[in-house]
Amino acid sequence: MKVILNKDLSPLGEEGDVKDVAKGYARNYLFPRCIALPYNEKTIKLFESRREEIEKRKIQKRGDAAGLKEKLESLSIEITMPAGPNGKLYGAVTNQTIVDELAKQGYQMERKKIELPGNSVKNVGKYKATVKLYENAAASVSINIIGQEAKTETKKAPPAKQNRRRREGGAEQGTVEQGSVEQDAAVHSSPEPAAPDSAEKAEAASAES
Repeated sequence: MKVILNKDLSPLGEEGDVKDVAKGYARNYLFPRCIALPYNEKTIKLFESRREEIEKRKIQKRGDAAGLKEKLESLSIEITMPAGPNGKLYGAVTNQTIVDELAKQGYQMERKKIELPGNSVKNVGKYKATVKLYENAAASVSINIIGQEAKTETKKAPPAKQNRRRREGGAEQGTVEQGSVEQDAAVHSSPEPAAPDSAEKAEAASAES
């Protein structure tokens, strides 16, 4: 269905633009938020009366975009990332990376308005990022990606087999020692033959006589 935009909505369009959109999108999103109005004779007349006002705002936007373009193109963004000896990055520089770098310098940009060669950069070097501004205006921002050699630490593997042998040897020795202790305990704890009492001695003497 046809609607007239009451506000700027990227990437759909600007205030005063006539657009074709899905009915559900218009009824559930655009109309409740006053972003757009139905396209009919009443709204056409309304926007015709606002035409001059809308055009003044567009002129202001063009001027702002021209000033921003000049500032962005004077920048030189330097990004340091871990890379291999051949210059290949451990990762990639994306449009979100550029958004973050621009934010550090006070420029708030939308990620979808930034374009990089091949959508991302995976090697060190100098590149150009395109930043879309207003209408056909766009800025070309210089990007210098510097590789930082990643430090690798050599870790020695623990001597697992040797430790295992020591543990097994210790266990065997412990078993032998425990067996010896148990054997000694059995020997010392075995009952000695009881000495004959006095009655038994007398009976034995009578039998001998």
